[in-house]
Amino acid sequence: LRLLFVHGIRLKECRDGNYYTHPSYNMGVWSRYLCLADELTIVASKESKVYDSEYAKAHFSYLDRESINVILVPDLTSSYGSFLSVARRKVRKKAIREAVLRSDRVIARVPSDNSNVAIKYARKLNKPYLVEVVGCPWDALWNHSIKGKIIAPLMFLATKRVVRQSEYALYVTNEFLQRRYPCDGVNIGCSDVALPQLDEGVLLKRLEKIRNLSNEKPIIIGTTAAVDVRYKGHEYVIKAISRLNKQGYKFEYHLAGDGDDSYLKLVAEEQGVGDEVKFLGPLSHEEVFQYLDNVDIYIQPSKQEGLPRALVEAMSRGCPALGSKTGGIPELLNKDFIFQKGAVDEICALLERLDKETMYEEAIRNFEKAKEFDRDLLERRRTAFYKLFTRQSI
Repeated sequence: LRLLFVHGIRLKECRDGNYYTHPSYNMGVWSRYLCLADELTIVASKESKVYDSEYAKAHFSYLDRESINVILVPDLTSSYGSFLSVARRKVRKKAIREAVLRSDRVIARVPSDNSNVAIKYARKLNKPYLVEVVGCPWDALWNHSIKGKIIAPLMFLATKRVVRQSEYALYVTNEFLQRRYPCDGVNIGCSDVALPQLDEGVLLKRLEKIRNLSNEKPIIIGTTAAVDVRYKGHEYVIKAISRLNKQGYKFEYHLAGDGDDSYLKLVAEEQGVGDEVKFLGPLSHEEVFQYLDNVDIYIQPSKQEGLPRALVEAMSRGCPALGSKTGGIPELLNKDFIFQKGAVDEICALLERLDKETMYEEAIRNFEKAKEFDRDLLERRRTAFYKLFTRQSI
């Protein structure tokens, strides 16, 4: 079986010629597809920047090109000119069409313009395809930029159409994406979060950490997300801790994630909390869990999400957590700790409410909720669904 996977993947190349991906595309993820196919091919673009080899090894996921074939297509997101380039779009369409033609099955992750093109050719060439619905393009693009607001309605309608028409759809939420992008075919909700086996000792350490909180030390709030993506909402947390610290509280905000942090540093300086906002840069998967064990409260202040892996990972470490009312976040958290997108006043009120007793209760509650994302359980459900798809006759 020749399987093609399509999404908006951007490869990172290092000086020794190896390819790397964002940590969310690690070999654990690729193994889901490799076990289904004799040959796995992915469609991806490549960043122009070349990374130091040691840096790439430490911060990104290695892509094994001996087990995974790569079809490179032009990156239309690198600049406004590339986005409008008719020639680049023609090259991309031709490459994706040929990749679909050579495949037996297509798995297209949406939202993604690459995926929409692949689905178009899969339908034309009578190739079975499955869509993985991992986010809402309306929320992502509308909250991104002026250009995003122009594109948002088009991507919303395109995604709605391709999901509706698909015979197979896998959603990373249980409710939100299903309501917004319904599928007439066979579908399941199955998060793509891959948690290590939950250890009750982690919860015990968390509860001890809460008991030992002192007014002498700052409360550390954490968020794991790219720091140059405005819709992740970091700035609202910065404004909230600025307001609270002026009232005598002691909060620090630790941000883990790659990207240009200049805008958020400017916000922190303007808000008078430049020393209280710490930028940790990109962390490896293992480093993320160490970081989460160090924070006291986790917050997901995004303006858009699917079902955020980072939040589930924080819950698996027993973190008391707050989140905005978007995507699958309300499916995860206690409804009493959900705030409206961008509502600094509500973030302040919830942080003030989190005393030791409440943090203790939320730590237990979140840890128990995270058990629903047991890796083995989800992998069994996901694999059964994929096998149903791959056994479909052509």
